[in-house]
Amino acid sequence: MDPLIVLRDRLRWMGHRLSATTFATETLPQAGAKARDYAQLARLDRPIGIWLLLWPALWALWLAGEGRPDPHVFVVFVLGVVLTRSAGCAMNDYADRNFDGHVWRTRERPLVTGRVQPMEALALCGALALIALGLVLTLNRLTQLLALAGGVLMLTYPFFKRFFPLPQFYLGAAFTWSVPMAYAAQTGSVPRIAWLLFLAGLLWTMVYDTMYAMADREDDRKLGIRSSALLFGDADRAIVGAMQLMTLFALWLVGKELALGVWYRTGLAAAAIFALYEQALIRERNPEDCVRAFLNNNYFGMSVFLGIALDYTFR
Repeated sequence: MDPLIVLRDRLRWMGHRLSATTFATETLPQAGAKARDYAQLARLDRPIGIWLLLWPALWALWLAGEGRPDPHVFVVFVLGVVLTRSAGCAMNDYADRNFDGHVWRTRERPLVTGRVQPMEALALCGALALIALGLVLTLNRLTQLLALAGGVLMLTYPFFKRFFPLPQFYLGAAFTWSVPMAYAAQTGSVPRIAWLLFLAGLLWTMVYDTMYAMADREDDRKLGIRSSALLFGDADRAIVGAMQLMTLFALWLVGKELALGVWYRTGLAAAAIFALYEQALIRERNPEDCVRAFLNNNYFGMSVFLGIALDYTFR
């Protein structure tokens, strides 16, 4: 008999036997379901947070590297953004596990439904944070020290919503801490221009997270959770607009200081158009439209980055 036919028949027999085992019928499906729950806890099914966290890091890496960031630093920062955002989401859901069931957008999260236990969320957060720490240890000492401060900001933010009247400011510092880190990793120092870019990123984070908070305003009021949307009240659109203008002005100052040209200014013009569109979306303060405005900020950050990248490419 042909050896290939014998091998095929034996593999089929083994496949039938394996498919009938407890490992195949119960263990593997349960592991797959748990992996999906962990991915949802880390918000990997909603990558918008990764992009919003990544854009300021990319702005800083390209500016600090004059259009040619160090490849190793680039890889560490991209992976670090994914890991720290995922760890932050796990910690956020742990902190909000008794509140999320009362909010229309979050009532199906794994900790609320019981698919993931609180200790599992903490374990996932710790594991992701340790991997991120391992990556940071491949960078210079100044970057490592800044990373420790950034980790504290990211992990403590969820608890600030309980008492701090403007938690979006704290989130802005946490989300934009990658800017001084990127300069430190790329150049070994954090110059004045890095802090100007940090200010732009902080203001921008407050813009889009206020839009996000506008969608949850009534739920947050009932639950006693603080937010900029509640603090600003009826002046929310005007204050968001003012912060959008300050963000664009700070970014313009960055370009002026670094003598960036027409490509960068075109990127800022595109970002300004997206900002106007977001103002139109939040005009009626409809929760779904406020979420759409929040999501649209991905294009704002992308426009600024493309302006930076193209300016260095074609200068």
